[in-house]
Amino acid sequence: MGFERQPRPKSKLEWNPCIGPNARVLCEEIFCSRATMVARRATMAFSSVIYGTFMLSSPQFSSSLSHYYSFHSNSNSNSNSNSESESESESESLHFETLDEALSSFNRRLNMHPPPSIVDFVKLLTSISKMKHHSTVLSLSHQMDSFGFRPNVYTLTILINSFCHLHRLGSAFSVLAKMFKLGFQPNTVTFNTLIMGLCIEGKLGDAHHLCDKMIEEGFQPDTITYGTLINGLCKVGNTSAAIMLLRSMEQENCQPNVVVYTSIIDSLCKDKRLNEAFNLLSEMLTKGISPDIVTYTSTIHALGDLGEWKKVTTLLKEMVNSNIMPNVVCLSVVVDALCKEGMVTKAHDVVDMMIQRGVEPNVVTYNALMDGYCSRSEMYDAVKVFGTMFQKGCMPDVISYNILINGYFKIQRVDKAMHLFHEMCRQELIPNTVTYTTLIHGLCRMGRLQDAKVFFHEMVGRGQMPNHVTYRILLEYSAKMDILQTQWFC
Repeated sequence: MGFERQPRPKSKLEWNPCIGPNARVLCEEIFCSRATMVARRATMAFSSVIYGTFMLSSPQFSSSLSHYYSFHSNSNSNSNSNSESESESESESLHFETLDEALSSFNRRLNMHPPPSIVDFVKLLTSISKMKHHSTVLSLSHQMDSFGFRPNVYTLTILINSFCHLHRLGSAFSVLAKMFKLGFQPNTVTFNTLIMGLCIEGKLGDAHHLCDKMIEEGFQPDTITYGTLINGLCKVGNTSAAIMLLRSMEQENCQPNVVVYTSIIDSLCKDKRLNEAFNLLSEMLTKGISPDIVTYTSTIHALGDLGEWKKVTTLLKEMVNSNIMPNVVCLSVVVDALCKEGMVTKAHDVVDMMIQRGVEPNVVTYNALMDGYCSRSEMYDAVKVFGTMFQKGCMPDVISYNILINGYFKIQRVDKAMHLFHEMCRQELIPNTVTYTTLIHGLCRMGRLQDAKVFFHEMVGRGQMPNHVTYRILLEYSAKMDILQTQWFC
């Protein structure tokens, strides 16, 4: 996702007029108008905007606010200001095993006489946010209001965080307006949280614009600000813009950390720009920034896809020498890459080694291994792996069944494939587009077009929309069997 970069006097970041104009209008109103007017208009400005959903999958950009605050304090470890110390104190979280335990603690505090400090509630809400119960955070905040607890900048920032993760960006900006109305000054964490929310929704231009407004208000972007924007750019595949922002960050004397570098390295690996990825990895090491498990996993994944097994082995040894033990995600990547290269026996050896070293394989690991066996039509071994999953208490998912169904169709065992399909339904797993497309393709190859047509209609009837592969199969076999393409839809 690209956007034209225009020079600005105060910032290297810029606004893209093509992305989310309402967000920009609202930012201008919040910063330029009186707070009372903004509070009335904030929600209205967003009422006509429909936001898409976005999964922020990068583990280093966790959705928990307590991790976020920890990241923030680490990136500013050289600062000794009183305001930052207060921020860190108020944003510490309490530890709860379950949500019920946290709710019991909240109710006890709510009914204490005299009432506890608002700081206690900040810590408690932060903990619940860390557990990703964002709707609960909103409900508890409403209860606090009804009991007369006056919010502060920290409780309101937690509210903004929850609204952002619930994809209610308009409400998040309304809280910012409320903050101004109550006479509070938002802090860097507040702005960073809103920037994160905009990036979650893919509104990178608005996020850059808000960063500019943040600078105009006298706040300096920190590692989290730049890291969030860089991560957002990488998520949409604009790696070159992310690298430009990294250089801008360095020019502003804001030092990138392992999270920032890893986001770009991962994106470069996905773009197959391995030389640049390893140059950036060398740059990290030169600056004394040690790679973490995510950095290594990204590079190992890319090298495995290219069949560079000597380099993969070197990196795995380097990890161990750095006291970074490969985890299930990293080793599952190795298993998958080996299977794709046809080295299924070696992949199985890796799985056995994982178990011996106490790294329990997960459904992704087993699926990769089963797929490797199925690709070689070695269904006996694939089914053994399937059975091992049950023995280990690792329940197969839809992908597991799809792999085996496809494997059986490859060796023309329609009976076995159909048995697995019905077993899958009995396990209350919902067949997806891939499941139905596999069934349709397998049946078409066997000349059973009428049965394929039945599954096509079942697929559509259950809300699983055909994709381009489904339609390609229908067109291909319509031509081979010399039937009208419209017959599939009758």
